[in-house]
Amino acid sequence: MNWLHHQIHGSSHTGSSAVVLTKGPIVKGIVSFAIPVFLGQLLQQLYNMADAWVIGNFASTEAFAAVSSGGSLTFMIIGFFNGIAIGGGVIISRYFGAKEEENVQKAVHNNVLFGIVSSIAATIIGLTLVPHILVLMNTPENVLPYSLTYFRIYCAGVSTVIMYNIFMSVMRALGDSVHPLYYLIFSSLVNVMLDLVLVAGFGCGVAGAAAATVTSQGLSVILCLIRMCRLKDYTRLDIHKLRFDKRILSQIITQGLPTGIQNSVISLGNLVVQTNINSFGAYAMSGQGAYAKIEGFVFLPIMSMSMSLPTFVSQNLGARQYDRAKKGAIFGIASGMILAELVGVIFYIWCPYALRFFVDSAEAVSYGTIHARTVAPFFLMLAFSHCAAGVMRGCGKSFVPMLTMLAFWCGVRILYVTVALRYFPVYQTIAWAYPLTWSLSSVVFLVYLLRSDWLHSYEKKEHLS
Repeated sequence: MNWLHHQIHGSSHTGSSAVVLTKGPIVKGIVSFAIPVFLGQLLQQLYNMADAWVIGNFASTEAFAAVSSGGSLTFMIIGFFNGIAIGGGVIISRYFGAKEEENVQKAVHNNVLFGIVSSIAATIIGLTLVPHILVLMNTPENVLPYSLTYFRIYCAGVSTVIMYNIFMSVMRALGDSVHPLYYLIFSSLVNVMLDLVLVAGFGCGVAGAAAATVTSQGLSVILCLIRMCRLKDYTRLDIHKLRFDKRILSQIITQGLPTGIQNSVISLGNLVVQTNINSFGAYAMSGQGAYAKIEGFVFLPIMSMSMSLPTFVSQNLGARQYDRAKKGAIFGIASGMILAELVGVIFYIWCPYALRFFVDSAEAVSYGTIHARTVAPFFLMLAFSHCAAGVMRGCGKSFVPMLTMLAFWCGVRILYVTVALRYFPVYQTIAWAYPLTWSLSSVVFLVYLLRSDWLHSYEKKEHLS
């Protein structure tokens, strides 16, 4: 753990963690930035998988169903605030690319302070509303007590999750995708150890799993805070400078609010879908939950590229490297789609074996396989939508992906499930909601990127300012 000692105690040459993405080969720049993001997401999925494996093997089926079916609900709790953080990251990247040091410093401090305020709000909202939402989701009576226990502990410690994502967003906006990887390694190890001790060792069940999650995230927040406070240049975090700047905060909210609204409303749509899954019983919930854990791995190429593109595009637009931003966007979208479809083919073939790692019930595996083999052929559509949305956010056009995804990933998805299940009351009907809405959003994004002046409109705006 020499790297951890270095982070805590610093060194004589501690300096900026920022990486400039406005120079050098485009492919090398994007790939070198995306690889640590990919590895970080991989580690996050590994400790999520460890969480699920420990619960699945050392607790009841109901406990596993409670934890594994809660993804949409947890994302709804933190999704809004994380969306604002993404917007803040775009603003930081833009100023960093333009070498406006004072604005970078203000944007960093405004992001962190916003995260603190958001954490307080999310804790209150989560503890107040989650019990009622679980009932509205038709959570089965035998699963509900486990879900309530898990989410009460999770919501009580949700500030650790929000602040962790805020710090990750700030570091990546400055071009540093390496230190977030270090902290994920540490967080993953702590989470797995706590799972084994609390769940497998002491039999704490869902309470132990929730405590392990918030504790490991909290320790990572401490490491992020130490790192950022020890930087020696203008990117350094100074606790005494934590104050809101009206102009910068307005830019952050303007850029991030659409993404925050999008995350929350899409989560609401997914909650409606999960409610319909719950109506098929605990085996369907377990099968879908097991699929969701594996889905986290197969979506890694998509998410790592879509998370890298806003930073690359925004830094280059800030530096007025418009052609470079466009070439990087094309490469990112194309490579994301190709990787996603390759993974989709492999997943289609091997999904029944992978699902058995989490659940040993043949009926649960059957539900998970139905879902996986319905959606896997369409992973390239999901990749296109996410990467295209990432490019648009990097250009400051976050309203376009918000409106598109709200229309299809929420509105059409809810309408489809509600109507289609009346005529085709089988589980596969629910699974088709995802490729249908991915494809529709991809068509809209493609038309927008081909026909609009999405990049040059930003160039004209900058020349007029």
